Amino acid sequence: MKRILACILTLGMVSQVSAQAQQGWKGKFEQLGEMLPTPNSYRTASGAPGQNYWQQRADYTIQVELDDRTQKLTGSETITYYNNSPDALNFLWLQLDQNIFAPKNMTSETHTGVVKDSIPASFFTKASGVVVSDYVGGYTIQYVKDASGKELPHTINNTMMRVDLPSPLKTGEKFTFAVAWTYNEYNHQVFDGRGGYEYFPDDDNYVYTCAQWFPRMCVYDDYQGWQNKQFLGQGEFALVFGNYKVKITVPSDHIVGATGVLQNPKDVLTKEQVERFDRAKKTFDKPVFIVTQEEATQKEKTKSTKKSTWEFHAENVRDFAFASSRKFIWDAQAVKVGNNTPLAQSLYPKEGNPLWEKESTQAIRNALELYSSRTFDYPYPVAYSVHTAQQGMEYPMICFNGERPNKKGEYSKQTLTDLVSVVVHEVGHNFFPMIVNSDERQWSWMDEGLNTFLEKETIRVRYPDLFATHGTPKGIVPFMRGDKSQMRPIMTTSDNIRRSEFGPNAYTKPSAALTILRETVMGPELFDKAFKEYAQRWAFKHPKPADFFRTLEDASAVDLDWFWRGWFYSTDNVDVDLAEVKWYTLNTEKADPERKEVKAKKGDLATKDGKPADFSQGPEPLTLTNTAEKLNGEFRSHPDDNAVRQKLQGKNIYQLRFKNIGGLVTPLVIEWTYKDGSKEIERIPAEIWRTNENEVTKVFIKDKEVVNIVVDPNAELADVETSNNTFPKRETASRFDRFMAK
Repeated sequence: MKRILACILTLGMVSQVSAQAQQGWKGKFEQLGEMLPTPNSYRTASGAPGQNYWQQRADYTIQVELDDRTQKLTGSETITYYNNSPDALNFLWLQLDQNIFAPKNMTSETHTGVVKDSIPASFFTKASGVVVSDYVGGYTIQYVKDASGKELPHTINNTMMRVDLPSPLKTGEKFTFAVAWTYNEYNHQVFDGRGGYEYFPDDDNYVYTCAQWFPRMCVYDDYQGWQNKQFLGQGEFALVFGNYKVKITVPSDHIVGATGVLQNPKDVLTKEQVERFDRAKKTFDKPVFIVTQEEATQKEKTKSTKKSTWEFHAENVRDFAFASSRKFIWDAQAVKVGNNTPLAQSLYPKEGNPLWEKESTQAIRNALELYSSRTFDYPYPVAYSVHTAQQGMEYPMICFNGERPNKKGEYSKQTLTDLVSVVVHEVGHNFFPMIVNSDERQWSWMDEGLNTFLEKETIRVRYPDLFATHGTPKGIVPFMRGDKSQMRPIMTTSDNIRRSEFGPNAYTKPSAALTILRETVMGPELFDKAFKEYAQRWAFKHPKPADFFRTLEDASAVDLDWFWRGWFYSTDNVDVDLAEVKWYTLNTEKADPERKEVKAKKGDLATKDGKPADFSQGPEPLTLTNTAEKLNGEFRSHPDDNAVRQKLQGKNIYQLRFKNIGGLVTPLVIEWTYKDGSKEIERIPAEIWRTNENEVTKVFIKDKEVVNIVVDPNAELADVETSNNTFPKRETASRFDRFMAK
């Protein structure tokens, strides 16, 4: 009969599950299953690269000249493309990112906006997509030729160029071809780009930060073939690793910083500068000035008409960028990470001082050391931070950063915080995505979110006086409180996220989620090991979201599907309501232990609107009856009911009911305050919700009497409404509001 009943119950459950499945129901603790790609020999179920994992490679030899009079770049490149895929390729795709500034480009054509009276004139430049300017942007492709000089058929589609091959490029083969181009560098005060130039009218000079300046190979991989989605401006780049040899011709009084190692310092620097440069490579305690402010200021007044060519080599990088100006002050110092000693270098005009000479290179050092400890030792030989106004953009070994003092050289603590944060963040991008090479066109959070998390950790550890709520659970609450109908999940393609929500969605919400994962769900030790495992597995490779999700579970033995489903695939938020509290103590009246009910001695807790409001009415008495014989089943022994009563004598028993208002399942962090003034933090795993995602009740036994209960006392869960987190209930403003007001 028991077996028949069990079968009936099982059939009923299966029927119920089937009905739910037909309705598209998915429980918050169900495995992600079909939401993730099927594991294969390229990418395993553990999240590691498979035995047949492959990726393409592209090597570049480039010559480029920067005309300081016309702001035009003229370049040519030879690309050797290696087909390591199992597929024969009939054509290749290149990215023409500068075409985002070409006439009738897709970005400006699809930009939306409205006009209202008394708006700034700049609305008709970068803000609206309706550009009123004489600037003509975009590439002029002069030729595409094979190694013998024969023209190759090519087709330009907005920001992509297809090059047709004379014959299929088979597995294991390589193809060499050449491209020549020109384009007009843009004023990044007018156009919202990632490079460009800044003009300084006081001394009639420029700072150039040259990015996306050459046609670059698209990624071809096992996940989607060619990643040739158009560049619309928000979704960044998917790029191929390779080796670079680049010659950059500029005015002879310019200083150039770039991806890679300078090959010819004696050709482009003075004898004294070479000596300083060599000394910096051996100096670990403070920066060495290779070009001082006085020397840079002097060069601003006398513009050279001669040219110099700087040559840089870089191995196993996915991109190449450079900066050039006669205004640059240059300082550098060596940094020790493991067995490596990269050279941290800063380039900045005098307008950045005194802030930059104090902080930039030190921030590079702090970023390299902290990130290396959490991932892998920084493998590249150099790391540059270059200053120009209102930028924050990353490339292998070099980044462009804003934040400067006012004209008097004064700056606030906020400006200091912003500078340190942007340098740490952009230098940190060397790890994600320059080395752990995710697809930014698809998944901004895989580099921006992970990097914001480590930026936050660097500030917390190295700059505790500057640490704020950026990228923390507390900091993300205002965003999470917002209108869910207007939100997108983190797992949304970059270009499909609203501009106003892009920062929280790609940067700070993933960072806050990882903070909760580290501090509350997994614990620092497990999380740090799993995170490092992911970084080391996928260094110099192309990971996808599933590889990250699977690796963190594989390396920790923590089932996190509920976490990814809630934080990354939904727009739910955390809002836990401590809906009810009941307090019991063991009934001490002499009574028949077999009786089923005992009338309350002091009645229920004080109530308001029919619900318990505080502890003033004392506990309810709790009578424990003897265990009925039938409950022992086949066991011949009997529980010692009196021993149980004895252990509970004098204890306080609390029954708490929690409601999940926000929809996002979460661990419970409970702070108990006792009558003697002492406190205790108790942590309950999120799995408490696994059989009821909406409401759970749990019993706690305490030696001491409780006077106050708070859920999420330290704002570590990103709970959006904390006024319902306390007992006794409070009539004042929510704890979050008071916390934020501090």
